Amino acid sequence: MTQAYVFTPAPVPTLPVEGSTELFPVHRIYCVGRNFADHAIEMGHDPDKEPPFFFQKNPDTVVAPADGFPYPSASADVHHEIELVVALKSGGSDIPVEKALDCVFGYAIGLDMTRRDLQAEAKKHGRPWEVAKAFEKSAPCGRLHAANDVGHLTEGAIRLSINGALRQDGNLNQMIWKVPEMIAYLSRLFTLQPGDLIFSGTPAGVGAVQRGDVMRGEIDGLGAISVTVL
Repeated sequence: MTQAYVFTPAPVPTLPVEGSTELFPVHRIYCVGRNFADHAIEMGHDPDKEPPFFFQKNPDTVVAPADGFPYPSASADVHHEIELVVALKSGGSDIPVEKALDCVFGYAIGLDMTRRDLQAEAKKHGRPWEVAKAFEKSAPCGRLHAANDVGHLTEGAIRLSINGALRQDGNLNQMIWKVPEMIAYLSRLFTLQPGDLIFSGTPAGVGAVQRGDVMRGEIDGLGAISVTVL
């Protein structure tokens, strides 16, 4: 018997997969904070004393790069943060570091768009970051590339330019916590599931965007994405 609902449920958020007609269903989005030492310093923190921490975005904040990024309300200072996105095909609890990469389906280029003025206000009052991080369409994300095709990315350039001008220029080998460590740590806090995404942190150079800007993100081995601020 077909289940009846009070209203029609929202569609499952998905990401396209390079070289496939299948879609990757998104379950949750976890984000790693201050995972590049230069970005931690840029934001006024000591990477040697403050271990990375995690926050979440909602699954339906994912948006295809071609759809653009609508400049959000309630903010006058929205920043770009380019990140390597890790997509899980399996999960569990208390996953050992040496088994963590077995959970990875693949990787993508993502942007953690941030209402920086609202984040600063939340920090000042010791409040959560959801209003700054989890707003609509705040997670532009490119096509997933299967780890079977591209391998497990441990080094390579990660860059973002605005209207052709380079803003962020780092290397994946600069991440404080590597992908297996992120997965293992998260699995001690949550039961990870197939479909979970991990945004793995951003290098230094974050900055404001304006309507009409074209953001171009690149990660070696994953190509590039282009997102227009609407």
